[in-house]
Amino acid sequence: MATRHHARMAVVSLVYAYDLGNQSIADFSDDILEEKKIRNKQREFALDLFKGVMDNLPRVDEMIVKHLKDWDFERLGSIERATLRLGAYEILNSSLDSAVIINEAIECAKAFGTEQSPKFINGVLDAISKDK
Repeated sequence: MATRHHARMAVVSLVYAYDLGNQSIADFSDDILEEKKIRNKQREFALDLFKGVMDNLPRVDEMIVKHLKDWDFERLGSIERATLRLGAYEILNSSLDSAVIINEAIECAKAFGTEQSPKFINGVLDAISKDK
């Protein structure tokens, strides 16, 4: 049975695909979630997160850019950018404690990113959470 963590990992994958140029990924999101066995309430949760990130992308990206220290947004790896987008969206739009959201993003970064990704994700999302 899928958990919210699994749902978030799937959303990072969807945002990553979008970032790589697959603008029509939303058309296949149901199939992708089914393939990952994300069903029922977790599917709704994942689809809500994905839609929220996509609908708020300019605002989310603006907050990320604002809190990047000596780093160019365009130079970010696609996985890091996708993870930051999901984390920033949740911090800005969820009643869930920011520490939980940041921890989930760090776990996604550990699974998908480089060795340096978790620390970087933590720093940027922590700065966003203090500024919201």
